[in-house]
Amino acid sequence: MTKTVLAIASAGGHWVQLQRLRPAWDGCHVIYVTTKQGYYSQVIKDAEARNQTNVKYFCVQDANRWQKLKLLHQLFQIGWIILKNRPNVIISTGAAPGFFALKIGKLLGAKTIWLDSIANAEELSLSGEKVSTSADLWLTQWPELAGKMAKERKTNQHIEEK
Repeated sequence: MTKTVLAIASAGGHWVQLQRLRPAWDGCHVIYVTTKQGYYSQVIKDAEARNQTNVKYFCVQDANRWQKLKLLHQLFQIGWIILKNRPNVIISTGAAPGFFALKIGKLLGAKTIWLDSIANAEELSLSGEKVSTSADLWLTQWPELAGKMAKERKTNQHIEEK
């Protein structure tokens, strides 16, 4: 059975980083979700070049933590996409869309992967920090941040077990 991967990120740098991972889901059904409609043609063109079939693309509301109503709209859009498509795996490189997708996906039994932004060399991203308990796999390229997150995840796990 072919796995379905939901690859989700905000537009801009998060999206660029996510696209660099495309070879990892060759052979899977892929659902791309981002906050910019303008990426559609490139996603389809690349999918054809990679012989990926059954590729889907969704554009959701762009929002940040100060735009509460837009965040709520984004949450419902992402929830609907996940409920309708039931991905086996959800992977994100960041920001609000990825945060919501991992939280919802984890509740529905999907495997979840968070790759913290390459730009966050000094501290963890806010979304990455908050989604850590919903990520089956949480990665960063910065060793000192990986160590900090490992400690936080272990502390959170210990609290949840009590």
